[in-house]
Amino acid sequence: MNVSIDMEQCTSSGICEVIAPDVFVIAADGVAHLVDEPNSIENTGTFVTCVVKAGHEDVVREAAEQCPGECIFIKD
Repeated sequence: MNVSIDMEQCTSSGICEVIAPDVFVIAADGVAHLVDEPNSIENTGTFVTCVVKAGHEDVVREAAEQCPGECIFIKD
């Protein structure tokens, strides 16, 4: 499973970080980033994709569903 985040769409609500703090973090720039961003499989600067670590799939799905900016994308 891969998770992507479009930082341009992020509304900075922090819901993702509350639901899945091992996967998402609201950074100093005020928007959500992926904790594993340094190990990303794609990074264009505003759109980052990472592999979801085993055991985190359910919280990543929940974070994507709850995200008010609809900026979290999942590819199984």
